[in-house]
Amino acid sequence: MVSKIDISKSVPRERWGEFFDQFSSGNRGRNISIEIINSELDNAELIQNAPLMAMVYDRPGKGDDLVIEVGRDEVTYAHTIDSPTEVLTGQNSNGLMIAVRISDTAGTKTLIQLQAS
Repeated sequence: MVSKIDISKSVPRERWGEFFDQFSSGNRGRNISIEIINSELDNAELIQNAPLMAMVYDRPGKGDDLVIEVGRDEVTYAHTIDSPTEVLTGQNSNGLMIAVRISDTAGTKTLIQLQAS
């Protein structure tokens, strides 16, 4: 049973680069799950309990995408979100950030959850 996560805190677009850098360095090696939430399709879990390597954001004009890289010593899996439009973070009941949800222009949402360490 997954406890309810309140995903409501928006990260302003001008802070995305800094946010993803800090998130990457603060959580590198922590296991994450990545799930696609799409209103048209069923939710799809892409990966579970895989160590986060980095989340790399390229601003519009440079690529306009976010790449989530997974792996210990080398990238074993990468998921790209094209043209992200919104970044929300979720906290658990202790106020620790345990989830990030990214929306893109196609209306797809990608949910990244940090597994309990």
